[in-house]
Amino acid sequence: MSISARLAELGVTLPDAPAPAANYVPFVQVGDIVYVSGQISNGPDGLITGKLGAEMDVAAGAAAARTCAISLLAQVKAACGGDIERLVRVIKLTGFVNSTADFTDQPKVINGASDFLVEALGDAGRHSRSAVSAASLPLGVSVEIEGIFQIK
Repeated sequence: MSISARLAELGVTLPDAPAPAANYVPFVQVGDIVYVSGQISNGPDGLITGKLGAEMDVAAGAAAARTCAISLLAQVKAACGGDIERLVRVIKLTGFVNSTADFTDQPKVINGASDFLVEALGDAGRHSRSAVSAASLPLGVSVEIEGIFQIK
């Protein structure tokens, strides 16, 4: 099944790739590898903000991470000239979780992105990963995730 068909089956339409908010580019391609800058948690109603371990629970954090994964795929689609079918695999994600000092479930939060990518891409969505805590993130968002992808 094509990536587009899997996304449609999941009810996901990739948005236009978000524009960078500062002096950087949204992705860099080197050969068949695309490095995507950090994508922040942003849903249909705007930025998803809050601190895990305080006003936000793991399930809400995982949902925020899923939005980051959707934005990552939107950037990959842009890197592929609009053809998401050129995506070969997800190589690595690095997830940052805005959390309290005693919060230790960062991996469960970033699972929201990892689980979505495997749902959407099958085995090509399986990846290596880091999930770390941050005292704060840009604009107060709950999650930011960067990724490395292989394309053809």
